Amino acid sequence: MLEVRNVHKAFGKANILCGVDITVEKNSVVVLLGPSGSGKTTLLRCINFLERADEGEIKIDDIDIPFKHAGKKDILAVRRKTAMVFQNYCLFKNKTALENVTEGLIAARKVPRNEAVAIGKENLNKVGLGSKYDAYPCQLSGGQQQRVGIARAIAVKPDVILFDEPTSALDPELIGEVLAVMKKLAREGITMLIVTHEMNFARDVASKVVFMDGGQVIEEGRPGEIFRQAKEQRTKRFLQRFVVSDDYNI
Repeated sequence: MLEVRNVHKAFGKANILCGVDITVEKNSVVVLLGPSGSGKTTLLRCINFLERADEGEIKIDDIDIPFKHAGKKDILAVRRKTAMVFQNYCLFKNKTALENVTEGLIAARKVPRNEAVAIGKENLNKVGLGSKYDAYPCQLSGGQQQRVGIARAIAVKPDVILFDEPTSALDPELIGEVLAVMKKLAREGITMLIVTHEMNFARDVASKVVFMDGGQVIEEGRPGEIFRQAKEQRTKRFLQRFVVSDDYNI
């Protein structure tokens, strides 16, 4: 289980997160929705300590620490239990698909090279890239690059994978191949916290939907509740732009 409590983050005088509480149960898929600038990406970056939250606490399994006072060992412990898939893939351009997957295993986790290669191939196969081990990022489509990023994330067997708008940089025809992989991971019970604007995906796959705006959680619930019977007017206004359904309760 991942839990963050009372998370605050400001950049200068701009308050980006204003006391956010979120719980992600084991084997669940939690989707964060909300307009641009609502704090969703900043929250993911704080969870993985790519940004340092000003206040709040994080709990993941046996780790329970305040963001503000987390030391290097605390941060490493959290990162060993999480993995992140970025909007823009963040692959090493001078390394092959297989090398991109194995690099973290070998360098950060000290997995023997032969074992890392076997793990890398297994996970590239899993995302449908068994024929692309030796391809460099420039030889791959955007969808394929993002699938390498997903293979890299699942290769380290994290407790939870953080997805930061994984399809936002893709051409429309490539989005489906990435979402299909994510749906497969959801069926396998991999715990995920996902920032996305793919509403049909959220409705079909999420265990829980959390709507954020202005750095706060406005509403959360099961997909059927949020998409059909949202309680908050701000949630309804946001979803009205995306959801076309006769039974959606405006």
